[in-house]
Amino acid sequence: MRMNFRWYGEKDDPITLTQIDQIPGMDGIVSALYDIPVGEVWPAEPLLQMKQEAEKHHLVFKDLESINVHEDIKLGLPTRDAYIENYITSLKNAAKAGIEVVCYNFMPIFDWTRTDLAKPLYDGSTCLAYDYHLVEGKTPQDMVHEILDNSHGFSMPGWEPERLQSLKALFKAYEGMDEEHLRENLAYFLKAVVPEAEACGIKLAIHPDDPPISVFGLPRIVKNERDLEKIAAMVDSESNGFTICTGSLGSNRQNDIPHIIRKFGRMKRVHFIHLRNVQVHEPWVFNEVAHKSAIGSLDMVDIVQALYDIGFDGPIRPDHGRMIWGEEGRPGYGLYDRALGANYICGLWDAINRLCGPQ
Repeated sequence: MRMNFRWYGEKDDPITLTQIDQIPGMDGIVSALYDIPVGEVWPAEPLLQMKQEAEKHHLVFKDLESINVHEDIKLGLPTRDAYIENYITSLKNAAKAGIEVVCYNFMPIFDWTRTDLAKPLYDGSTCLAYDYHLVEGKTPQDMVHEILDNSHGFSMPGWEPERLQSLKALFKAYEGMDEEHLRENLAYFLKAVVPEAEACGIKLAIHPDDPPISVFGLPRIVKNERDLEKIAAMVDSESNGFTICTGSLGSNRQNDIPHIIRKFGRMKRVHFIHLRNVQVHEPWVFNEVAHKSAIGSLDMVDIVQALYDIGFDGPIRPDHGRMIWGEEGRPGYGLYDRALGANYICGLWDAINRLCGPQ
């Protein structure tokens, strides 16, 4: 595996590459061009500059998260072809910078949803949480204000203010959109993009819905094993693959994550792993916790064993973390707890390799 740390760049991340380099077992960073508006072409030069800066700190930069998909593509509007061409150009430019894996999602409007960005835990740490009870009676605008007001001044991917200025119009555009229609629009996108990604040596990795349930009536099509089967069948190519996010899929206890990893890993479709643990209290009421298996609802040993079983050698990152030891920063993306999570994962990987033989 290639242990990565998500980094938001020198301008927008209080965590430095020097600090990331000092985390034992850390191989590289996963990042993006956060100042490029959704739908516009990503140039190669800033990616090459980020690659060079990472390498100065003994880190590789081979994975992008995320080249976001424009809403016109998800909506299937006549303008989607121009945005798809821009996406293809962005992939080609990313390949010039040595990028190998590109994470993306196909969630309408919101990339992810939480009802609390700083839920207090028993030990005084805080975490991201979701409680469907707290969504009832709220409007999408209420949710946007809560997210932005509690982000400590940091940009939150998927919740950029300029992107949400037309929120009412977006919800109006999605009226009548069901899962089947959204799935057709994803297939249209993949049939155009996957052959180009394959040609330039990039593996696309769609991220699960977060959470994998409809919020404000918006359709969700990356929720479970059956959804992944349908996506895999849209284009028969290893470049049409998945980001297995244990926190997203794991918030639904019906999802057997080790089984999903083994099933799609055998198909060579598992390209990126987001590892985080969650504590599920009841359906659609959960909060994120430290990575250790005993603390949450997910068995990280079983999950890492499944990764070993498929010979996974791609990028993996400790996904989200609590805010601990008085740290202040972007919710879910502090330094300390993610560093602890990375070392816990590395420890599991080392132990399984010792017991089962190196992969």
